[in-house]
Amino acid sequence: MAAPPQSPGATVPVQLIALPDFPQVFEGDNVAKLIVEASIAAGLILQNGDIIVLAHKIISKAEGRLVNLDEVLPGERAYEVANLTGKDPKLIELILRESSRISRVREGLIIVRHRLGFTSANAGIDRSNVPQDTIGEIVVLIPENPDASAARLREEIKQSLDIDLAVVIADSHGRPFRLGTVGVAIGVAGMPALWNRRGEHDLYGYELQHTEVGTADEVASAASLLMGQAAEGTPVVLIRGLKLPSAEGQASDLVRPNEIDLYQ
Repeated sequence: MAAPPQSPGATVPVQLIALPDFPQVFEGDNVAKLIVEASIAAGLILQNGDIIVLAHKIISKAEGRLVNLDEVLPGERAYEVANLTGKDPKLIELILRESSRISRVREGLIIVRHRLGFTSANAGIDRSNVPQDTIGEIVVLIPENPDASAARLREEIKQSLDIDLAVVIADSHGRPFRLGTVGVAIGVAGMPALWNRRGEHDLYGYELQHTEVGTADEVASAASLLMGQAAEGTPVVLIRGLKLPSAEGQASDLVRPNEIDLYQ
């Protein structure tokens, strides 16, 4: 039987490096090419086993997931929810389109289950770090399929540099019963998103019974410390030296199924 994987960072230091001077991204840009160029300009040679973590907005921008609210026509349900929240009916219409159902509503807040399965405020729709150079407010949506976007980006870098690395697309989410946002993975390729450690033993020989680690979320959260939330301008972070099991995963692995979700 193969030995269990080492704990992350057990033998070598783990490095987190924000790629400096990363350019603004626009619709149609090749993000893989931009990452390769930015890493070379920074004197970094991407290697096998590296993890590239990206803020989802650069993927959304490249994929054209920007919407001008002036072009949105709200429906009757959007007006009903807008009256409860005090939010723009056009924004509410977009949120409803991106969601499978509403979880909670109150003045100033709408929490929904996104069509991708995760639960968040406003379906992840945001306007921060989005250029406002047209008439009407521009907002950015989550990528249509972040797991597919991560897999495509990973393959493009692999073809360019002949290396095998992992890609995580991150977003900032709040959490039930906790204040503050943290980075979470909404797209994953080339690494396990959920690490099942049941059957392994702790320091005293106890066999783990229920331990599943949200590895991709931990990676996204660590990278978000360097990405920041405001004008840092560092949407791409390289993580090197993290020892993970050799397994393929995707962010959808992290979504708790409805039948065992107690907090819908």
